[in-house]
Amino acid sequence: MVALAARSPGKISAGWLPALTGAGSARKKRNWRAVAGKYVWWLAAGLILAQVAGCATGGGGGGFGTSRQIDPVTQPAFGETSVLPAPQGQVVGTGPVRVALLLPLSGDPGLAQVGQSMGNAATLAMEAIGRSTGTANNIHLVIKDTGGNAVAARNAAAAAITEGARLIIGPLQAASVQAAGGVARASGVPLIGFSNNSGAASQGIYLLNVLPETEALRSVGYAMSLGRKSFAVVTSRTSSGEVNLAAFRAAASQLGANVTSIFQFDGSSEEDFRNAVSQLIPLIQTGVIDALYLPERLFAPSAAVLMESAQLDKSTFTILGSADWDGDVKVAQTAFLDGALFPAVDPAGYDRLSRAYQTQFGMPPHRLATLASTAVKLANHSLLAGTNPPYQTDQLINSRGFLGDDGGVRFFRNGTNIHQLVIKRLQINGGPQVVDGLKYPPIGR
Repeated sequence: MVALAARSPGKISAGWLPALTGAGSARKKRNWRAVAGKYVWWLAAGLILAQVAGCATGGGGGGFGTSRQIDPVTQPAFGETSVLPAPQGQVVGTGPVRVALLLPLSGDPGLAQVGQSMGNAATLAMEAIGRSTGTANNIHLVIKDTGGNAVAARNAAAAAITEGARLIIGPLQAASVQAAGGVARASGVPLIGFSNNSGAASQGIYLLNVLPETEALRSVGYAMSLGRKSFAVVTSRTSSGEVNLAAFRAAASQLGANVTSIFQFDGSSEEDFRNAVSQLIPLIQTGVIDALYLPERLFAPSAAVLMESAQLDKSTFTILGSADWDGDVKVAQTAFLDGALFPAVDPAGYDRLSRAYQTQFGMPPHRLATLASTAVKLANHSLLAGTNPPYQTDQLINSRGFLGDDGGVRFFRNGTNIHQLVIKRLQINGGPQVVDGLKYPPIGR
């Protein structure tokens, strides 16, 4: 794995949930003479395919950190003599290769807050690169606002390409990634987006966020390692629920897990939800099911309340969640979910970023800020930025992958990825604890 020195859907509410669970949820200049062997290489493998659901809201902001204006006339990209035009947008860094960062900085206030936090994290990463004596200063960023919509994202991508960007990182949401990615791909410029919707990925349009397929593989694979043999899943008939169900089915098939039952319900109907859980309960009581996948944090606490009311013996089965659970207050406070397992990115990366972020901005970063930090370090990596031309496909999809703030990630030619994840166990008293360290999920038989 190539070291990069130096993520989940937004929280929404369902009207009937308070009746069961109370209030809604809270929630790294390539010196081309440098020796490539100074980086750490790990092996990663895997194939993640399916359709998945969109991206994020929430989180903290503040103004961007210090930026440094570059002179585009005197700093052409590696191996090039052409002059870069003056860019429109905030410029951060002094390296020769131009990279555009597209984020929602206006429009919907919640989304803009996420974009601001990610922009702050990207600025911190660029400043760390500038201070480092051991990391080449390969790039400068031009930060552009997408306004939180696909049309503005497409226009921002087109402007970035006209201005000489060799890579686009962002935008945030799936529709904006697809719109900006179409323009970028037509111009031969790769894009690394932040959506967790694998439907937005395609050749030349890569996704950096953790995908639901990876989450399901990690959850199911870990449960199987504990001896669990018979699985059930409960999901809503919503776009998010269908995505999670498709990811679960793919993971179970790939790993050879026995799926006994699939329960779906109308996401707007409490009665339909209760009916689905009531059908599940006897199968747990009789030992037909010993592992239950509840990927949607909106509904997991309510399901747990109903199972507790049925006096189910938790020692007879394992409750599994998705990375969507991580950091959710209601999930963490639901007594019957004590001991449940779920996958998550390496918490150490967010903790490191958070310390620097709070020092500079006086508040914690949004959970997705690590994606922006990782994307900047990846864009600055000499393996990618130091080639001519930069960001060649074979380097982006190299089989060793890259080590970022959240752990290892490997891109595939179709634009999807596989991430290293930890497994956490919920503890009502003491918070979630990592019980299985950072690793790629199993990839099947």
